[in-house]
Amino acid sequence: MTDEELWGQVRAGVSEAFGMLFERHAQAVFAYCLRRTGTWAVAEDLVSVVFMETWRKRTSVTVGESLLPWLYTVALGVTRNHQRARTRYRAALGKVAPQHADDDHADDVARRVDAEARTRAVIAELEKLPAGDREVLEMSAWSGLSQAQIAQVLGIPVGTVKSRLARAQRTVRGALVEEAL
Repeated sequence: MTDEELWGQVRAGVSEAFGMLFERHAQAVFAYCLRRTGTWAVAEDLVSVVFMETWRKRTSVTVGESLLPWLYTVALGVTRNHQRARTRYRAALGKVAPQHADDDHADDVARRVDAEARTRAVIAELEKLPAGDREVLEMSAWSGLSQAQIAQVLGIPVGTVKSRLARAQRTVRGALVEEAL
């Protein structure tokens, strides 16, 4: 059964169809959230939020051939909200507690996980890119979206996607060459 057919059932309130879509796409959404946050536990929580928001908006959203571009759209908003909330939290914490107080036990454990450390290193390099270029590169390279799908997710023209992708690829290639030297 296609995503479009399942989504029709979801819109009619069939929770089993939504469960099938979850099983089909949860791993891709998790990977996207992990790349955006760098933390397994946070990514898992955000996947739940993405699918909760998707269920909540099911009657107002129409889906084409694949639900994945819509899920990435929701995940983009959810991860941006998470980052904003985290920034506000750290700023508030910095005003009331010593600087080292925001390093809790969970952050120590997370830093020791090799996979997360590698993910953070990649994210750090990608954060050097302008936000628009980074989003396009991530969706193309990691999420496997076409340029048309990326344009749909971000709500921008395909030509903008092409130019951002080319610029990001040049920048990343240049950084890799410098690092190799």
